[in-house]
Formats: sequence, structure tokens, C-alpha cells
Amino acid sequence: MRLLMVSDTHVPKRARRLPGQLVEEMARAEVVLHAGDWVDEATLDLFEQHFRRLVAVHGNNDGPGLRARLPEVARARLGGLRFGVVHETGPAQGRERRCAERFPDLDVLVFGHSHIPWDTCAGTGLRLLNPGSPTDRRRQPHCTYLTADVAAGRLSEVTLHRLPQR
Repeated sequence: MRLLMVSDTHVPKRARRLPGQLVEEMARAEVVLHAGDWVDEATLDLFEQHFRRLVAVHGNNDGPGLRARLPEVARARLGGLRFGVVHETGPAQGRERRCAERFPDLDVLVFGHSHIPWDTCAGTGLRLLNPGSPTDRRRQPHCTYLTADVAAGRLSEVTLHRLPQR
């Protein structure tokens, strides 16, 4: 099963539209995990229209309309793994411990907010993934998103994709 992980799309505040490379990747994904900060309900509508399965949450920049449609935490079983999606996880220092304590029932936690790509494991085995942002690189050299494959209880081919500068 092909996964696309994205966060902090911030359309139309940080970009008028999603980058073409991301849109192409969307066509190959079976499941999309979006860790919040959509900003625009039309972007959520686009994702909902194009994906059989969308596992998504709202973020701190999402207004009442998005908050009414999306939870703060989402969970899904995909390819034999227990996934969770949340927008914020707090400061980088101590993140693995905090998340392992908060989400002891997960195998993989996808999060956003910082716009900083992240791939680590907690001592409990919880894998933490932040895809960065495809539209707002902030202090990072590139805008980014993640893809991965999941099957038979294994997450593989986790790839950070760097988008060309606009």
C-alpha cells in the first residue's frame, strides 16, 4: 500500500496551489495522511474527492469549518500497522518520550506543525514522522513531503521528497 504523508499545506496563504510534483504523487497514493494546517476548506475538498482513504486532522491555523470536519487526532490500521496523525507534538527535546507515553497503542505517528522533516523512533519502537511542508520551507532548504509503502506489518521505502524552489 502506497502512502503519501503531508502536512502544513497552508493553501492559499503560503502558496496559491499545491506543487505539481505533489499533485502527481497524489495520483500514485492509495492512502494520504495529512497532519493539519490546511487553512483552506477547498484543499480538504480536493483531497477528499481524489482519495479513497484520507486520514487527516486539523492544525492550529485551521478555522472553525475545518475543525468541524476534522479531529485533533486520527487513527487508522494500514497494512497491519497502527497509525496515528496529530498536528502538534511540542518541542523537539523529549518528543520521542512524550509521544510514546501519549500514544502507547501506535506503531507510527505522523505529525506536523514545525515544517521540519523528522524521522526517529522512540524507545518503545514508535516511529515518528514529520513530512515537513510542501509549500512553506521556513528555515529548511526545501519544501518537502514523505512517501512510504506499508504491507504485512512493515513500513518500508520511507522517502523524503524535496520540492524544487518556486
